[in-house]
Amino acid sequence: METILIDINCDVGEGVGNEARLFDHISSCNIACGGHAGDAHSIREIARMAEGRQIKVGAHPSYPDSENFGRVIMDISDGQLKEAISAQMDAFVNVLIKENIRLHHIKPHGALYNALAKNRHLAGIFLDAIEKYRAEAILYAPPASQIADEADRRGFRMKYEAFADRNYNEDLSLVSRKLPNALIEDPEKVARHLLQMVREQSVETVNGKKIPIRADTFCVHGDTPTALKILTYLSEELPRHQVYLKK
Repeated sequence: METILIDINCDVGEGVGNEARLFDHISSCNIACGGHAGDAHSIREIARMAEGRQIKVGAHPSYPDSENFGRVIMDISDGQLKEAISAQMDAFVNVLIKENIRLHHIKPHGALYNALAKNRHLAGIFLDAIEKYRAEAILYAPPASQIADEADRRGFRMKYEAFADRNYNEDLSLVSRKLPNALIEDPEKVARHLLQMVREQSVETVNGKKIPIRADTFCVHGDTPTALKILTYLSEELPRHQVYLKK
């Protein structure tokens, strides 16, 4: 069986406070930078922790909507969105510069992530806002998405992202969090879901259809109730299938 190295990323800095335990089981992290959660203090503490554990540090900007945790589409102008993303990125990178920590990647959060996947115009606004980081940072984006296409056209480096703890629709969009089957919380089911994506480059949709998917990084949400159980189980189970973290 061929040995495969993968990146597992986790959304952190969102107030759960479980980063120290999660970081034993992942290789990159996406730190909230003030839009839906987080502030300069949490960015600094978690970035330091990640650096000390050799975890790659990424920014996790969102709609400026802490009230809804960035999980509701906001009706704001293009200018307001660009300004909000730029402000979050500047605040985040300023902390990293002071701590001498490298920005590895950028991954949009929540409702914004899903909107950028489907709306090319919105994707362009987001990419305008992060343009000055294009040379240094990788963009984490869903495969077969509008933002991935536009980012590729503009010369961004990318890693295609899939979700280990989320169910998929047949168009490779994520099942809405409003539905009871959006999350996969059982560690064994997450492992099967992830191994199929890694080994077979396909995903079984919520309707039972097998769809091709290509991904370079796989997310387990830090605020999934069973996140630590999932990651602990993956750490034990994946090596049995010759799949290892790429540090």
